[in-house]
Amino acid sequence: MGILNSNKVADRDKIGCEEELKITLSLTGAPNIVENPTDIVLVLDRSGSMAGEPLAAVKLGANQFIDIIQQSTGGAPGEIGSGSQIGVVTFAATAIPVSPLTTSVQDLKTAVNGMQAAGSTNHADAFLKAMELFDPASSNAKVIVLFTDGKTTTGFPPAPVAAEARSRGIIIYCIGLIGSDGLDVQALNDWATDPDISHVAVTPDVADLEDLFAELAANIAKPGATDIVIEEEVEPDFEITKIWQYSKGTVEITGPTTLRWKMDALGTTGNEGVFLEFIIRHVGQTDGKKKVNRSISYQDAENNVVLFPNPESQ
Repeated sequence: MGILNSNKVADRDKIGCEEELKITLSLTGAPNIVENPTDIVLVLDRSGSMAGEPLAAVKLGANQFIDIIQQSTGGAPGEIGSGSQIGVVTFAATAIPVSPLTTSVQDLKTAVNGMQAAGSTNHADAFLKAMELFDPASSNAKVIVLFTDGKTTTGFPPAPVAAEARSRGIIIYCIGLIGSDGLDVQALNDWATDPDISHVAVTPDVADLEDLFAELAANIAKPGATDIVIEEEVEPDFEITKIWQYSKGTVEITGPTTLRWKMDALGTTGNEGVFLEFIIRHVGQTDGKKKVNRSISYQDAENNVVLFPNPESQ
């Protein structure tokens, strides 16, 4: 499709009549995994709070992730193709590389399915062990997918270690489950590659984990896009008052409730995230919960469609 992730959020969920709020659109694109071989390290939380249903769900999600990458890379049955590889690190009080980078689907699934939950949570060691799996001499793209259900409880602060990984060109995605010990979502945002909105997914529901892993795997396998045009229209209860800032392309307000965002290319030579922020004002005559979007359309050179969520305000 060309786009890894798309999202749309409002900076507040409640405003007064005639007040303003900021809307953020974000997109992330990257070259096709077949044309851009990628080494991926799954970094999976096996701390004590993961016991039971959460651990079972993560195993299903990670297995699904491996299957989707295998299918997307066109490998032989049971093998990841196109020069890409996956490795697995699991962590609790310490992190353990349970599979080196490999093309063997069976070896990867054996490593994932052998996880047992116990111990505290050391995110710094998890990032360190993940980085050690990558070959610095390899020209493959490098990706860490970290899953966790809790806050750091032991080890060094993880933020500097994640920053070091990003400085080496490693792309970091974080999947978070709001578990029994709580979850520091801001920490995940700090660790992940920018923009956060495209690289961090958080859920309170164990049942969502398999879908989150599957969606991320499918997104990683998609190619970049060219000739992108996004047409945004808000509901008549609002009007667009200002383009706040944007990171790429050109943006113009085309009417009281419409704008157009255009880019020549996104993610055609490497992983790339972009964003657009604009201000809308409530001009309706009634209160209550209001949908912000009337419509939004996305088109690229291949006439693909990208879905954005519809934020609400009240």
